[in-house]
Amino acid sequence: MSRIPIIPFEAGEALMDWRALTDAFVAGHKFPEAEIGDTFLYRDPDTLLSRAAWIDGLGMAVKSATVFPGNTARGKPNINGGVSLYSDTDGTLEAIVDFHLVTKWKTAGDSLLAARKLARPDSRTILLVGAGSVARSLHAAYSAIFADAQFLVWNRTHAKSQAFADSLDRTTASKDLQQAVGDADIIGSATMTTEPVIKGDWLQPGQHIDLIGAYRPDMREVDDTALSRARVFLDSFATTIGHIGEIAIPLASGALKRDDIVADFYDLDSFVRHDPSEITLCKNGGGAHLDLMTSRYILDRWNATR
Repeated sequence: MSRIPIIPFEAGEALMDWRALTDAFVAGHKFPEAEIGDTFLYRDPDTLLSRAAWIDGLGMAVKSATVFPGNTARGKPNINGGVSLYSDTDGTLEAIVDFHLVTKWKTAGDSLLAARKLARPDSRTILLVGAGSVARSLHAAYSAIFADAQFLVWNRTHAKSQAFADSLDRTTASKDLQQAVGDADIIGSATMTTEPVIKGDWLQPGQHIDLIGAYRPDMREVDDTALSRARVFLDSFATTIGHIGEIAIPLASGALKRDDIVADFYDLDSFVRHDPSEITLCKNGGGAHLDLMTSRYILDRWNATR
């Protein structure tokens, strides 16, 4: 019996390529639309979250995350887990992949695909709003496509954005978010805010905005004006509409209409910039189907080197 691979973070990451991952996302969205489902189990204050996806022709994945807030005091990560990847042919377990590896590459790769499709190819200044681990992944992802870009980073705590900038090439910390927004060609926002931090009045013609941070029904990173000024795209209707405040709140108020949303990744032919001066915006909602596509890509790379 062949041994089922367990793919750890460091060994898996050494095989990864941002451009190739987005190509895998394009290929994955040519299969029938995914069946997805989430389950939550609680033991206060701890949580077990499982996100499952099945794509006919690509297989099945269950990504399970344990969230133990008390781990901080123990000197351990608060979030742990793994992804179980199953064969589409016979349902057998094909691999177990590190949770953090899949999450990192899925999250930044999701927004990178939108930027590849919608941002101006001559984009030279990229603003990262937020200075956490997702922003660091976005820096690497955007750099793979926009190799000559200079980066700005803004965080509510300037010392954190300065430390972030000092640790990376071609990166400058900004104290003035409005000015940084005005200077950027691409804006990638990965914050935990519930109140919009990016104002639509600040946006400039030709910009592309990737929104990553908001994931709860009460969370938003941009205001209604930003949505009204932009052509709006989503990575997934199923995981965004009705679930994430960034889209659900303006839909409920009437500030955004369903017909205003151009397409999601299942209609990538519609991800087209029609004019160099138009503003485009894509909301990254994630989803287990993208975890499946990412895990399948990781396993394919793993097998190719064995």
